[in-house]
Parts: sequence; C-alpha cells; structure tokens
Amino acid sequence: MGYSQFLNMIPEATLVAILIIAFVADFASSKNNRRTWFNPLMCLLMVAQTVVSFMQKDPATAFGGMYVTTAAANVMKTILAAGTLVVIIQARAWLSREDTAFKEGEFYMLVISTLLGMNMMMSSGHFLMFFLGLEMASVPMACLVALDKYRHNSAEAAAKYILTATFSSGVMLYGISMLYGATGQLYFDDFTAVIGKEHLTLSIVGLVFFFSGLGFKISLVPFHFWTADTYQGAPTTVTGYLSVISKGAAAFALCTILIKVFAPMIEYWEYLLYIVIVLSITIGNLFAIRQKELKRFMAFSSISQAGYIMLAVVGTSQHGVAALTYYILVYVAANLAVFTVIGSVEENNDGRTDIRAYDGFYSKNPKLAFLMTLALFSLAGIPPFAGMFSKFFVFMAAAEQGSTWAYVVVFVALVNTVVSLYYYLLIVKAMYIHTAENPLPTFRTDAGTRIALALCTVGIMLFGIFSCLYDWIFAATA
Repeated sequence: MGYSQFLNMIPEATLVAILIIAFVADFASSKNNRRTWFNPLMCLLMVAQTVVSFMQKDPATAFGGMYVTTAAANVMKTILAAGTLVVIIQARAWLSREDTAFKEGEFYMLVISTLLGMNMMMSSGHFLMFFLGLEMASVPMACLVALDKYRHNSAEAAAKYILTATFSSGVMLYGISMLYGATGQLYFDDFTAVIGKEHLTLSIVGLVFFFSGLGFKISLVPFHFWTADTYQGAPTTVTGYLSVISKGAAAFALCTILIKVFAPMIEYWEYLLYIVIVLSITIGNLFAIRQKELKRFMAFSSISQAGYIMLAVVGTSQHGVAALTYYILVYVAANLAVFTVIGSVEENNDGRTDIRAYDGFYSKNPKLAFLMTLALFSLAGIPPFAGMFSKFFVFMAAAEQGSTWAYVVVFVALVNTVVSLYYYLLIVKAMYIHTAENPLPTFRTDAGTRIALALCTVGIMLFGIFSCLYDWIFAATA
C-alpha cells in the first residue's frame, strides 16, 4: 500500500490540488488583485475538475477497499463538479461586495472542501470512510452558511445547521456501531454477505438510525426541521449550493448503500422508504403553499423534490439508479437558475427575498422573469422542459417495482405534482399579473450571473431532448 494508490483517486486528487492552489492564491494576493482574476481562475480549475471527473470511467479501488469508485459514481461526480462550477460563476457578484470581498478565498476553499468530502462519501467502500466523507462535507458547509454573519440571520442559520448536523451525525454513528455489533463488519462487501443472518433486531435498529442520520442531509421528512431556517439565513449563493450539490451527493450515496449494501434487508427498509417519500412530498408541498419568503418557499420545495429523488430508489434496479442520477442532473440546472435570479433580485432590491418583491417583475425585467418561469416550470414537471422527463423516468422506475404499495406511492407523487404546479405558479402570477406601486426598476446583471443563467437555461431546455445524456447515465449504472 503506497502513494501510487492515489492514482486511483484522480477526481479527489485534483480537488486537493485545486484546494492548495486556492489557498496559495488567496495568501499571496492582495484584495484588489483578487477581484480581477481570482474568480476566473477558480472557474477554469472547476472546468478542469469537471473534465477529469468525466474522463475517469473505469472502476478503481484504493487503500484495501475503503475507497471504491464506479462508473456511476464518476457520473455523479461530474454532475456535482459542473453544478459547483455554476455556483462559483454566479457567486462573483456577491463576492464583489465590500463586506464579502475579503472572504472570497475562504468561500472557494470551503466549497472545494465540501465537494471533496462528498466525493469521498460517494466512493466509500467502508462505513467509517463514509462517515469521514460525510463530516468532511458537513463541517465546511456550516462555515459557508455563516459566511454572511453580519447580514440577515446567517450566524443563527449556521448555529441551527451545525447543531442538527451534529445530532444527526451522532445518530448515524450510533447506528453504524449497532450494525458493526450485529455483523462484525464495516466493509460494504463483507457486510452484505452477513447482514440479517443473525442479530436481526439489532441490524434493523442500526439501519433505522443510519437512515435517519442520512435523511437529515437530504432534508427528508421528519428530518427536515433545519431546512427552512438555514436556507433563509444563509447567503443565497450558499443556499443554492446546499439545495442541489449537497442534496444530490447524499441522495446518491443513500441510494447506493440501500440497493447494494442493505439489499438482503429490502423487505424492512422499503416500507420505511415508502412512508418517508409520501411524507416528504406531501408535507413539503403543503408547507410551500403557505410561504411568503422565497428562500423558505424554495426550502420546502427542496424537501418535496427530495421525496421525488428518493422515489427512484423504490425501483432498486439499474433504471432506478439511472433515474435518480438524471433527476439530480436536471434538478441542478433548474434550481440553480432559480437561486441565481433570487440572488440578482436580492442584490438590487435592498436584500429583499419575499415574494411581494416580484410583483410586476416582468414589466421591468422581462428576461429575468422569463428565465425564472422556465426554471419553475421545469421544477414543476411541465412539458417540454427537462423536469418533465426526469419525473417521468423516476415514476417509471418506481412503478417497475410492481408491488401494490409502489403503485400507491407513485399515485400520491402524481397527485402532488398538481399541488406543486399550483405553488410554483404563485411566483409566476406575482411576476406577470400582480402590480406594485414601486416595482423593482430595470437593472443589468453582471457577466457571471448571465453566464450562469445561460448554462442553466440550456440545461433546462436541452437535457430532456438529448437522449444521449440519459443513455450515458444508464450505461454507467449497468
């Protein structure tokens, strides 16, 4: 076991290199110099990271099987790296403010650190490696949430996030200890071979605790109570990152572990999954209707979307994993588009993020209103946007399971799609129909925001048309 094993961890190794470059660049440059070249440098590095993740196709192992990567994991790493690139591009306007410019280097280092932890989590072959990757992603995320501590409720949001994250991590670690006590194994492959053969009760309790801890990271009901306050208090750029990148990595990891590691116990966890999915989709939709603050609105929307993402796990097949991965790809494009517009309005409207701030928005800023509408329609699953295709594949994967309960869950999800359309249209109604005495005046967005919106809009319009994308994902999950 030597340093050559790091050659099997190319995506993670390049992230470490990017982290070192960001640290050196931040340390060696002045504040004025950073404003001109730091963001373009990080964008170029993230483009390279996306390409490296895309090129890494062959399965690989390292460190005695603690690190195990697959083609499906590399596809997800590529999607998350591309999403992080969009976040960094649209963060330039926020990081140019006088009260945040000095934190630019910290922001990039924290973002790369969380992405590194998510990659380790998705490629772990051992429960302790998985837990370390999860914590590597969670602790820097709390710092990101608190990065805007002198504005709004950023510090309060970070406190709530870190306290609930600590509790959920403790619950998960307790569950892992029970699983180890029941099986004597922590390697995933060895664990699968012995799970459920003895000490079944202890294994079931350990599974429930493990699921509960990871359910917090995905914002599944009833582990969602931190979501609305954290989303509202965090900087909008960080909220967008938290809502898609962190959620996508945790959802993929949970899907992989349930299908591969806990496959012998499927008759126990599938009913738990049914309940959580129905509660997440329904409660997320119903509470979203009541929200008047847009970031809280998107928080409950993300809870509902988490239920749809996990619906793919019901299929427990190649179609299920492919549908989940494709859903996350489309969700990254649509949700980041929404948060990019929210961030632009917030910067040009004295920090307002309530829905009333969008009254008459189309009359003064028609292009932004139109792009916001496209993103909301994709989240709602309206054809011909990519969100419709992602929901279709998820429903098909779940229905493929063939049981009566699976059909019931799919039916509930379909009914909730109508509910979600209603509350997404509330924002569209405010932009196009409502009038305001003092509507937000016309403003011009910066180049980073325009590039981020262009990339997200291309994804919303084309991901559902280019079947080669789904074919690429489906082939990787074979």
